[in-house]
Amino acid sequence: MTTLTVSTSIDDETARFIGEGLNAYNYEAGGPHNDQDLWIVARDDDGHVAGGLKGSSEYTWLFIEWLWISSAKRGEGLGQQLLARAETAARQRGCIGVHLDSYTFQAPEYYKRLGYEEFGRIDDYPAGHSRVWLKKRF
Repeated sequence: MTTLTVSTSIDDETARFIGEGLNAYNYEAGGPHNDQDLWIVARDDDGHVAGGLKGSSEYTWLFIEWLWISSAKRGEGLGQQLLARAETAARQRGCIGVHLDSYTFQAPEYYKRLGYEEFGRIDDYPAGHSRVWLKKRF
C-alpha cells in the first residue's frame, strides 16, 4: 500500500530525491537541459535598483520569470532594454527563443508590441483577469 502525505513543505532530502528523479527521467528523454540562470539588473546614476529581469535558459529556450521596472523609471524604455539584453544573452547561449507569462492586469500587450505572440491563456486567473503565456522565436 502507498501512503500519500499532503503538506505545505517537505524536508530538503525528500525534495532533492524527487528533483533528482525527475531530472534523471528528463535527461534520459530529452538530453541535457543545460539550465543556467540569468539576472540583469538596471541601476540609476546613484546606484539604486531601477529595474531587473530574472530568467533561466533550459534546453533551447530562455524563460523570463520576472521583469520589473520601478515606477519612477516606467515609460523610459528600460523594460525594452532589459528584454533586448535578455534576448541577446539567450542567443549567445544558443537559444531559439524566449517565453514568459503575464497577467492581463500586467503587460501582455506590451510584450506583443515587442514581437511576442500569445500561445496560451487561462481565464479567471485571478477572477476577472487572465494569465497569458507568450513567446518570441528568433
